[in-house]
Amino acid sequence: MTDADFPVVIFHNPACGTSRNVVAMVQAAGYAPKVIEYLKAGWTHDQLRDLAGEAGVPLRDLMRDKGTPAAELGLLEPGATDEQILDAMVEHPILVNRPIVVTPKGVALCRPSEKVFPLLDKAPESFTKEDGEVVSTRD
Repeated sequence: MTDADFPVVIFHNPACGTSRNVVAMVQAAGYAPKVIEYLKAGWTHDQLRDLAGEAGVPLRDLMRDKGTPAAELGLLEPGATDEQILDAMVEHPILVNRPIVVTPKGVALCRPSEKVFPLLDKAPESFTKEDGEVVSTRD
C-alpha cells in the first residue's frame, strides 16, 4: 500500500511535544504524512467545521485554552457560541488544539498521541515518546 492509497494528513504545531510525537509515530509506522503547520497556513471556517464534523466533536472540543487568548476572548464562558469560537480560531490559529490527524479511517484530535494508532492501517509494535514513555500498540 502506498501513501497515495492511504494518505495521512497531520495539522501540526512543531512547538508541541504531542504533535511532534504523532508525526514521529506516523513516520515510524511507515507513512510519509502530509504535515501542515497550521500556525503558518491558517484555517478557514469551512475547514474547521468539516474537521469537527468528521471527528464527531463540537467545535469547542477542538479549542485549546492553555497558552492561548481563549479566556481573554470570552471563549471559555458557557455562553460562547460556535460561531464566536469558529471566528476566533480562524483569527487566532493558536486556539486550535493539536495535532488533528486525517486518514481514510477518520479524523481525530490525537491527544494523547496514541490516539493516532486507530487511524492507521499499520503501526509500529512499540514507540518511545520524547519523554521516554514507551507505548505498545499490541493489544
